[in-house]
Amino acid sequence: MRRREFITLLGGLAAFAPLSAKAQQGQRVYRVGQIATTSPVSELTGPEPINPAVRAFVQGLRALGYVEGQNLIREHRSAEGRFERFGSLVTELVDLKADVIVTAGDPMTKVAIGITTTVPLVMAMSTNPVGEGLVESIARPGGNITGLTTQVGPEIEAKRLELLRAVLPGLSRVAYLGSHQDGDWEKPWGQSVRMAAQAVGLTLVLAEFFPHGYEDAFAQINRAQAEAVFVSPSAAAYANRALIAELASKARLPSIFYYRESVELGGFMSYGANLADVWRRAASYVDKILKGAKPADLPIEQPTKFELVINLKTAKALGLTIPPSLLVAADEVIE
Repeated sequence: MRRREFITLLGGLAAFAPLSAKAQQGQRVYRVGQIATTSPVSELTGPEPINPAVRAFVQGLRALGYVEGQNLIREHRSAEGRFERFGSLVTELVDLKADVIVTAGDPMTKVAIGITTTVPLVMAMSTNPVGEGLVESIARPGGNITGLTTQVGPEIEAKRLELLRAVLPGLSRVAYLGSHQDGDWEKPWGQSVRMAAQAVGLTLVLAEFFPHGYEDAFAQINRAQAEAVFVSPSAAAYANRALIAELASKARLPSIFYYRESVELGGFMSYGANLADVWRRAASYVDKILKGAKPADLPIEQPTKFELVINLKTAKALGLTIPPSLLVAADEVIE
C-alpha cells in the first residue's frame, strides 16, 4: 500500500474513533428517534438539518452536550405526507430500542401511544393533548408521554380574528379552512375559533378540504362570500401550506395562519408560537428523560410568547393597507 493510501485509510478510520473510544470508556450512547410529518428525510440529516424545526432540535441537543457520533445516535424518520405510515415508523423506532421518541402533532402521538406504553414519548407540537386523550392533565401527564403544546385557548383565537379585522375594519364573514380528514371543525381548536368568532361578532363559515381537494374548498369559500380565510393548525394544513397560501392569493383573500412558515411561503399573516423555539425546547425534555426523569412527572409546557409575522408583499398584491400600529407590533415584516 502506498503511503498516501495508508494515510487516507487512517483518516477514514479516525471518523469512527470518537464513538468507539467513548463507548470503550463506558460513556452511554443514547438513541433518540424523531419523526417528521411531511419533510423529506434528506432535510432531517446532518449536524445542521435543512428543516428549521429539526435544526433547532439538533442545536438544542448539542447545547445540552449531545453530539452525533459521540454520545448520540439520532434516528430520523419522516412520513413524507403519508400519515398512514405513522404506525410503521413508530414501530421501527421501538424495535431499534430508542431511548426516547419525539413525535410531531396529535395524530402521530395518538398512534405512538397505541404502539408503546414503555418507550418515553416527547410531543414536539401538540395542539390539544388533554382533549385528544393523550395525557391526563397538563400538570401531570401520566403514562409515558410529555412535551409541548402550541395552543392555549379561545383568547388567542380571538386575537387572530381581531388581527384580520385590524386590516379589514368592515370584516363580517370569515371562512375556517379545515381538514375533513382531521375533523378540525369539531376539534377543540375549531370549537375555540367558533367561540372567539361569536365573541367578537364575526360569522364563521366552514370550508373543509379533502386530500387533493383544496380547489373545491376555495370554491366553497367563494360561494359563502367570505372576506378572509382562517387556516386551521392541522397537520394536513401545515403540510400543504404553500398551496393554501397560493390559492388564497389567487382568490384575493387575506389569510391568517398559526405558523410563520406559511407566511414565508406567501400567506398574508400568522400569529402563533415559533415552531423552531418549540422544537428547541423539546430537546430539554429529551435531556431530562435521558437523565432519569419520568415523562409522567414532567408537566406539559404551553407557549408563553406568540409572534406576529406579516407578508407585506402579499398585502400589496391584495391591495391591503396595513395600519402602522400593526407593522410596529409585528415581530417580522416580510418584504
